[in-house]
Amino acid sequence: MPAVTVADVTALPRVPEPGAAAVDRRVRSVTTAPSGFEGEGFPVRRAFAGIDLRDLDPFLMMDQMGEVEYAPGEPKGTSWHPHRGFETVTYIIDGTFEHADSHGGGGLITNGDTQWMTAGGGLLHIERPPESLVMSGGLFHGLQLWVNLPKADKWLEPRYQDLRARESALLTTSDGGALIRVIAGELAGHAGPGSTHTPVAMMHATVAPGATLRLPWRRDFNALVYVLSGAGAVGPEKQPVRTGQAALFGPGDTITVSGNEKQESRLAGLDVIFLGGQPIREPIAWAGPFVMNTRAEVLQTFEDYQKGKLGVVPATYVPHGAAGGNA
Repeated sequence: MPAVTVADVTALPRVPEPGAAAVDRRVRSVTTAPSGFEGEGFPVRRAFAGIDLRDLDPFLMMDQMGEVEYAPGEPKGTSWHPHRGFETVTYIIDGTFEHADSHGGGGLITNGDTQWMTAGGGLLHIERPPESLVMSGGLFHGLQLWVNLPKADKWLEPRYQDLRARESALLTTSDGGALIRVIAGELAGHAGPGSTHTPVAMMHATVAPGATLRLPWRRDFNALVYVLSGAGAVGPEKQPVRTGQAALFGPGDTITVSGNEKQESRLAGLDVIFLGGQPIREPIAWAGPFVMNTRAEVLQTFEDYQKGKLGVVPATYVPHGAAGGNA
């Protein structure tokens, strides 16, 4: 699970140790993601199943896609489908994924790249492995996060951000025991490339076996940690966690995550996603790919979709990566 690696972690900027007065966030719950299938049949873990939407706010859901080693001909994606009222964030750790939408956005992302799509007033899009990966097979691993939009932004013109792995801010701890990739938000004065409508933070950290990561965290943000792979502990209580588990934290100034001394031999350590955001605290009316504020808005969205107002599938399209645009 490389995502982004560096030759010498100790050469990176350091995250300062939180002060003595900082309050450690205690663990409120640990939940285990059930497994399922999405799209045309690719395996996912429903990362936030069992967590109340009020505690996730402004996030809605997250699927861990894979980790799976495909045989030739096996890689799968989704068919064309609509969205309105929120943002999809697709982060690829291993492998390659291709995206295109009816608003002209899209691209090819791989190994640490992120697609940040603001559906806003509505569009159609498709996500799938490129033909080369379908032919060859190979390792595929990533996640897709849904971020709600406040009422004032739900009708925005759709927008697409193509965030390259090299654009992520890379940081470490004072002892070099963790590699932190900042995708969105800010940490120790270093900002990630993602531009958000609601203040949020999204970070991927690899914690070395036996190391501890104590991150400063905005007090007005909620806090979630999801384990992509490995085993460790979270919070001052050292609550055990493992692959496919999500920890929800209470209030405070810092989040603590530790990696177990012993990990699977194939792993560099404990890999986790840190998420936090400023809650929107608005009504949610959610039906399938549409997230609005009222039932009437959802019904209107279904009607708009049936009338083709959310866009039409292009007759033909060339993936941006194939055209040499955003790859």
